[in-house]
Amino acid sequence: MSQLSPVRIAVIDDWQSIAGQVVDWSALTPVGDVTFLHEFPADTAALAARLQCYDVICAMRERTRFDRALMMQLPQLKLLVTSGMKNAAIDIAAAGELGISVAGTDGNPYAAPELTWALIMALTRNLLAEATALRSGGWQQGLGTSLHGRTLGILGLGKIGRKVARYAQAFGMETIAWSENLTAERAAESGVTYVDKATLFAQADVLSVHLVLSGRTRAMVDAPSLALMKPTAYVVNTARGPIIDEAALIAALHERRIAGAALDVFDQEPLPAAHPFRAMDNVLATPHIGYVTRESYQVFFSDMIEDILAWHAGRPIRLLA
Repeated sequence: MSQLSPVRIAVIDDWQSIAGQVVDWSALTPVGDVTFLHEFPADTAALAARLQCYDVICAMRERTRFDRALMMQLPQLKLLVTSGMKNAAIDIAAAGELGISVAGTDGNPYAAPELTWALIMALTRNLLAEATALRSGGWQQGLGTSLHGRTLGILGLGKIGRKVARYAQAFGMETIAWSENLTAERAAESGVTYVDKATLFAQADVLSVHLVLSGRTRAMVDAPSLALMKPTAYVVNTARGPIIDEAALIAALHERRIAGAALDVFDQEPLPAAHPFRAMDNVLATPHIGYVTRESYQVFFSDMIEDILAWHAGRPIRLLA
């Protein structure tokens, strides 16, 4: 909808203070003023106080939760723009009832699969411990594990899972997969063998999680599933933290019932300072950087600018239903 007065625009979740540098925001100058906010998510009252004066908010996918309680306290908000075309942290129905339009962006389909593969290689070759020892004056610390001839188990063979499967095949790994909706025919199209859930966990030397978080997938990697895994096996999660039962994974790692885990996502983000994952010697943890690349941010923020301009002109695009 066309605006008569300057629009107040907030770009939030700019944790690294780089949003203003990645793209040129000057196209929005005729529309209104852009403010970049770098704070981490907070409670509803703090968020409401922080955001209540803005007409447009640009949010990074699933960093800040926009539920009904928060949006009801943002009377000026007319447009909420998220990176990506899905955001489980936004109550789309409530936004619609409150007259708030929600728009999305395209993304970079390669960033998350590339990070997944980097974590798999770093975990199996013990790169964190080796590099840390070298910096401290030490030398070789132990033995890594070769990937060639091993089995990659893929939990969720979607866009990201299929790319990870191709990387694994290039390294000479066997690839197997399971999810509730996967069929043997669809798996075969990617050169992957379809197996049942129990076989996936039992045979995988590396289990890589690539599901969308939902009521069905929450805690899908649970204690019984982890108990099926080899003591030499690894778990890698670049999807969403709650897909894995965190307490069950901590117990399995603490008791050395699996060899290790590489995690980019967690139940609570940012990860609390005293969380066990920050200190466990068989965990490689990264701060949810699956999509944090220059190329991804350029797509996100460029599309956000397009979304705002289109909405301001009365011709909104990329709206989320």
